Amino acid sequence: MSRRIRFRPLAAWRDPELVFRGLFADAAYAVWLDGGSDADSGISVLAAAHATSEFVTVDAARGTVMRSMPAGADPRGVSHEASVFEVLADGLRDAVAESDGAEVPGPLGWYGWFGYELGALVNEVPADQAETPDAAFLFVDRAVVFDHGARSVGLVWLEGQPVTAGEVWADEVELAVAALDDARFPADVVEVTGQLPTVHWRHRPGRYAELIAECQAAIVRGDAYQLCLTNRVDVDTRPDPAATYLALRASSPSHHGGYIRFGGLALLSASPEQFLHVDADGLVSTKPMKGTRPRGADPLSDAALRRELVESDKERAENLMIVDLMRNDLGRIAELGSVSVPNLLDVEEYAHVHQLVSTVQARLRHPLTALDVVRAAFPAGSMTGAPKVSAMTILHGLEAGPRGVYSGAFGYLGVDGSADLAMVIRSIVLTPAGASIGTGGGITALSDPDEEIEETRVKARALLAVLGAATPGDE
Repeated sequence: MSRRIRFRPLAAWRDPELVFRGLFADAAYAVWLDGGSDADSGISVLAAAHATSEFVTVDAARGTVMRSMPAGADPRGVSHEASVFEVLADGLRDAVAESDGAEVPGPLGWYGWFGYELGALVNEVPADQAETPDAAFLFVDRAVVFDHGARSVGLVWLEGQPVTAGEVWADEVELAVAALDDARFPADVVEVTGQLPTVHWRHRPGRYAELIAECQAAIVRGDAYQLCLTNRVDVDTRPDPAATYLALRASSPSHHGGYIRFGGLALLSASPEQFLHVDADGLVSTKPMKGTRPRGADPLSDAALRRELVESDKERAENLMIVDLMRNDLGRIAELGSVSVPNLLDVEEYAHVHQLVSTVQARLRHPLTALDVVRAAFPAGSMTGAPKVSAMTILHGLEAGPRGVYSGAFGYLGVDGSADLAMVIRSIVLTPAGASIGTGGGITALSDPDEEIEETRVKARALLAVLGAATPGDE
């Protein structure tokens, strides 16, 4: 049976961070898809689990899905054999028949992440067992939506049983948002006292240089054109997820940030890279990001580093290889002749890095859905290398451990057929065991080992700083 979507505009603009601090920071199951503190377009979404919210986690190796209602009276879940794609599709199939007439009421549906090892198994590539779920999604049927372009805030929900439940929620949230006072929620500071937390890099610089050499040997043999070699940094610290995300958000502004807290697990992301965007009319976009330079200390050096990135044969070749891979991936789900590259080798600037970015688009072929796009394109070529299956197989033999949530994708799958998923990069993953950060870069025949090692440090440095930890060379 279809459910009606409802929308209620609020009287005045409120900053998403203020609403997060006041209403969502203490929630054990909450999501914040964050358009950024300086956003002047796009949307941000805040939501939390309620008593009947469904939550699913996936063990891809066992082929099982755990389904539960973690905010309900009995949070225990039931595990059964199933495909995560089938379970997510079932949840979306209860489609919305009509809305209240709002032009963009905001996305409702599944919010969460796909982990890298799920993508490996989908592509029939060997995979290590991660300590985090291979996918984790909360069904969001009530959300606060911020339209940054219009500077407006609204509440959106799906009518349920009883029909009045959503109305009661909307009444409560409207009153709570109106009562928020900036003075009651001062900016959090993640303070680090005493010794710096212990930091462990899976591969120290010498070993990482050896792995780069092995990647280049595979490329010379013709087994791959490019390999996205990654490293993992484990930090022995257990910070507050909300305060840590706000510190990350302040130090590394991004238009695809995200806070996803599922009980004892949390993903805190300052991702700059869009993996997949699917609109309700079936237009599919991906924005592979390959090619990095740090920001300069002054305008002159910054411009020089930007120019160096644009003129680098190695970085341009790396980006173009992934563009070609993504064109091929989207071609599997696209209408004939609809795949295009509207933007090639653009430079985007972030707080800590310059990035080389391209855009690939396609028109989704009927009757395929956003989940079919994920299956065809995940994991993203910018996190594997090319050709994808060969690259993933080689990397499995080199990286000596799982990637987990890192280099997967996070975001939402909407009941209206839309989707917006970002890459899990520039991200911190929190578990009861501590914090972890993934970092890496694309290796080609032209890669310089010292430059590649420094790139992994540049990408990790801001994240480690948020955790009060040091990067090698900074101690």
